[in-house]
Amino acid sequence: MTRQIVLDTETTGLNPKLGNRVIEIGCVELVNRKLTGNNFHCYINPERDSEDGALAVHGLTTEFLNDKPKFAEIIDGFLEYISGAEVVIHNAPFDMGFLNAEFARVGFVPFSDHVEGVTDTLVQAKELHPGKRNSLDALCDRYEVSNSHRKLHGALLDAELLADVFLAMSRGQNSFSIELKDPIKVEVHEEVVIDTSIQQILVLQASKSELDAHALLVSGIDKETNEKAIWKNTEF
Repeated sequence: MTRQIVLDTETTGLNPKLGNRVIEIGCVELVNRKLTGNNFHCYINPERDSEDGALAVHGLTTEFLNDKPKFAEIIDGFLEYISGAEVVIHNAPFDMGFLNAEFARVGFVPFSDHVEGVTDTLVQAKELHPGKRNSLDALCDRYEVSNSHRKLHGALLDAELLADVFLAMSRGQNSFSIELKDPIKVEVHEEVVIDTSIQQILVLQASKSELDAHALLVSGIDKETNEKAIWKNTEF
């Protein structure tokens, strides 16, 4: 059984080293790449105000968070939920930096020590789509995941969107074969005869206009990826 947890957080600001805190955690469970509905979600009292920029993103006010549990009160349940799973995060260093700071504040070892591993979908997206926008919104558009109901950032909602994006983006990586429930039956109505008497293979040379078009295409790839194509330095 492969268990993966897609995770997102909301925070009071951008830098935990400046005292910013986690205020919301949202997690979605995948077992063998299937959504189970066994999610984890909580709001957290950060014991401080959110910075204006962060508040504009998530809309979670100090007044709303004042009666929510502190991080020390939710960590046991959170650890029980994520323990031993592979965790999937978009821009993992950001969320892990905050979680590690929260874990250290209550005397726990770093977040990564409690899980099987961490997959960063931002890194995956940059490898698949170099030079393209790879924010969660951009990936939702690219993989046709509806996010029309996303007015403000929310940890659970973003984790649910990311789970759909992750499944779409990594589709086909589990196996190199296509498994079919029922085998396809092929009926052969006539014998196919292959003429093996042809000894010479015809080679069609590209025209000058085709070569020029190819060179223009390769130059465009170079410009988009900011790298020189390897085959330009290869002699045939």
